[in-house]
Amino acid sequence: MPDTINTAPLRGPVLATHGMVASEHPLVSQTGVDVLRRGGNAFDAALAMSALLPVVKPHRNHLGGDAYILVYPKSEGRVTAICSGGKAPAAATPERYPDGIPGHGGGAVAIPGLVDAWQEFHARWCSMSLADLLAPAIGYARDGFGVSRELALNLSAATRLFGKYRAMADALYVDGAPPAFGSVLRQPHLADTLDGIAAGGRAAFYEGAMGRRIADGVRAAGGHMTADDLATHRADVLEPLSVEYRGHTVYETPPNSQGLILLEMLNFVEEYDLGAWGHLSPDAVHHMVEAKKLAFEDRLRFAGDPSVVAFEPQRLLTKEWAGERRAAIDPQRARPATVAAATHDTTSFVVADSAGNVCSFIQSIFANWGSAVAIPGTGIIMNNRMCGFSLDPASPNVLAPGKRTMHTLNTYLVFRGLSAEAGGRPYIIGNTPGADFQVQTNLQVITGIIDYGLDPQAAIDAARWGDTPGGLLVEEEMPAATQRELARRGHDVKPVPRAMAPMGRAQAIVIDPATGVMIGGSDPRGEGAAVGW
Repeated sequence: MPDTINTAPLRGPVLATHGMVASEHPLVSQTGVDVLRRGGNAFDAALAMSALLPVVKPHRNHLGGDAYILVYPKSEGRVTAICSGGKAPAAATPERYPDGIPGHGGGAVAIPGLVDAWQEFHARWCSMSLADLLAPAIGYARDGFGVSRELALNLSAATRLFGKYRAMADALYVDGAPPAFGSVLRQPHLADTLDGIAAGGRAAFYEGAMGRRIADGVRAAGGHMTADDLATHRADVLEPLSVEYRGHTVYETPPNSQGLILLEMLNFVEEYDLGAWGHLSPDAVHHMVEAKKLAFEDRLRFAGDPSVVAFEPQRLLTKEWAGERRAAIDPQRARPATVAAATHDTTSFVVADSAGNVCSFIQSIFANWGSAVAIPGTGIIMNNRMCGFSLDPASPNVLAPGKRTMHTLNTYLVFRGLSAEAGGRPYIIGNTPGADFQVQTNLQVITGIIDYGLDPQAAIDAARWGDTPGGLLVEEEMPAATQRELARRGHDVKPVPRAMAPMGRAQAIVIDPATGVMIGGSDPRGEGAAVGW
């Protein structure tokens, strides 16, 4: 039997010619394809998917969270980024956190950006009405949906937390108890809130009675948010960052997203012949892990909200900078990992249509269940993104009123050959949740496709590593010889079962440059699906 059987995907990729989506939930993927079939473009599908995710995966994202997006409309011929979230309330000074920033409660809540991102996104690129695109989410919230195993497990694990934050239980429990796998969860208050947004846009969330209600709810939970903080929030619409990698142009969301870390890592490893070393070989994994360490060190030293901090991300993305930093990599010896790897969670998806439009979208409330602050009577769950700030005055990411924290959320697009502006075509559309593991997993998927010729499902399925100060996590499927050699080079190798590994749940679409066929992959580490037609 051929050796390639051993490296075959756990499931084959999905192929389509009209449109493709990949997300972390089957109902979300189905909804995206339904919109495409009804004549919507990739952006219509993306907005409908984004709106449904808080309904079916409330532990990972919600209306009180954030969104980071890369968009390529074929008609515009350029990539645009939307970065929306993470801003501190005007009253949130470091002095208000003498005991540190809490993980839960109102003090952990930053200004949410998801709904305003919807407004910008819809006004610029969607062809269908906001009411039409939010209708699936409203229907599943009002009429109910079957509770997945993942959601049931997360609800049952949160009983103590929900006991302290009773509004969470009021929003999500059925007959006073966490809904079990296969039961039906209805969220009528969330349906009403979505109905209001469908009719009134961002104003129905950030302004008026709802804005006051959200601010009052956060302050009642110990936070510092005001109605004015909400009313003045606006998403940033920005030029993306990019680097050239082996003849491809790779785009990332710019700061306050930490997508620049992925681009730095690609610059660092481009000098190495990863393909000749072999997929999951000790040399390849060692050099990528070491590149990760250098990029995270740069993030810690330099990166902050560019509207506040004198920070030039482009300087870190030059080939000259990569050459200087690469010199610190010892090919035979690991250096310590000095930057903590956050393991909070989120959710993401990708979309492509037959007209050449593509979108990579990620949204989050940071930790599982965010701040555990639910706004009574609205179904809204708030983020705990304030935890992303430092309280060290020397840090470029130190907390300040109105400042955006550096964000783990990032998405990428890869164009084959030329840049989008020079007429290049979309090649890879991808992302993953996983906090600080996001950029590490994205590196592994991109190099799997470009350097090793894997299809997106095979690249996603491959054994994964994730570097932390507590050790180098490797999935147990990583070749034993690679694990042994990494340990010999000084890595503190910690094998983990795939089911317990925190290294993301990637989604990716590759567009075959010769045929235009869309090839989709969705991570078996999650409950999602790639769907096309």
